[in-house]
Amino acid sequence: QVQLVESGGGLVQPGDSLRLSCAASGRTFSTYAMAWFRQAPGNDRELLARISSPGANTAYADSVEGRFTISRDNAQNTVYLQMDALRSEDTGVYYCAAGKWYTDYIGSYEYWGQGTQVTVSS
Repeated sequence: QVQLVESGGGLVQPGDSLRLSCAASGRTFSTYAMAWFRQAPGNDRELLARISSPGANTAYADSVEGRFTISRDNAQNTVYLQMDALRSEDTGVYYCAAGKWYTDYIGSYEYWGQGTQVTVSS
């Protein structure tokens, strides 16, 4: 069982940066692949970035490639999403998720946080 708690969301202006954190409970955090998703109003939940359990592999959606960076600290049971050059279309609720497989299939992620709101607006 893994419990996830996101933090770091807020209201920022276009072009600003923000770093999200996701703190995980449980001693098996390091064995899970982690991912960040975003859900904008009226849209499906979108996979933004994922990272393998040791952290050696990462992948990004085209919409955030080059602007967002996912990382993890297994000693701190935390995964991060550094978001730079934010745009209005980045607005949404951001969720972290944990799963046994490093995959882009949303159904494989077993554990989810409650989400944190990010609003990008001038």
